[in-house]
Amino acid sequence: MSKEYHHEHHHHHEVSTKSINRLMISFVINMALSVVEIIGGIIAGSVSLIGDALHNTSDAFSILIAVFAFKIGHKKADKKYTYGFKRAEVIGGFVNLILLFISGLYLIAEGVERLISPHLIDGKLIVVVSVLALIVDAATAKISHHHAHDNANMKMVFVHNLADAFGSIGVIVSGLCVIFFDVYFVDGLIALLIAAYMIFQSVISFKPIVHILMNAAPENADLDKIERAIRHIKGVEDVHHIHVWCINEHDVSLECHIKGKDFALIEKIHTLLSEKFEINHCNIQLENKDCCNKCEL
Repeated sequence: MSKEYHHEHHHHHEVSTKSINRLMISFVINMALSVVEIIGGIIAGSVSLIGDALHNTSDAFSILIAVFAFKIGHKKADKKYTYGFKRAEVIGGFVNLILLFISGLYLIAEGVERLISPHLIDGKLIVVVSVLALIVDAATAKISHHHAHDNANMKMVFVHNLADAFGSIGVIVSGLCVIFFDVYFVDGLIALLIAAYMIFQSVISFKPIVHILMNAAPENADLDKIERAIRHIKGVEDVHHIHVWCINEHDVSLECHIKGKDFALIEKIHTLLSEKFEINHCNIQLENKDCCNKCEL
């Protein structure tokens, strides 16, 4: 016998439709900015400005991925995808993470090349275009920051935009160094610092996203403690084959086998898991005899 509980929860931090519409506007603005930066970079003879444009293009596509992942993630479950599409946002976050890492490697190559062979650039034009880029990057980062703490996909969007804002500041500084000091190597140095930040963020974000994709138990889930709590419920003779995993960053699922004689035990266990461990998606199988040795662990 088994009984499954599914409860719909509305998280205060879920990405709203209004935020998604704002992100779409940010995508269009970022793409337009990239075109302006590329044209400005060609005119000014600045490879760093063109590089910043390419990075900004990567940011724009990270926003687009976030929007599509959100929309797909809120589709209803069907007969093929019985768990629904909630993990689409996690997959989107993983793709954005890879893009962030690749962008960091690109900036390392650009930064080293600029340190070895600095380029003559038009400082004034670079400052003007970079100030415009900084305004756009800061505005986009503000939009995504609201959900960056509880949504892996939005966190990657925020990190992309924040890194690009720092990049714009760096390009502004390099332009000012050219205008006032006739110094050109600063471009490469700043590019390396930005690259280090991007790669660091992608590395520390890799583990939690992969854990979800690999159906690992949440970091705060103590399986031994959960098992002990279930065993303490009167009427539970045994509990085994406990599996706990995350569907996405908010929805934790659990399944287990319970030995007992009272069907009401299932509801008692569900209440315990919900109130004490914040696990609301449960599949509990009740057995009145020893579990078959062939059951999968």
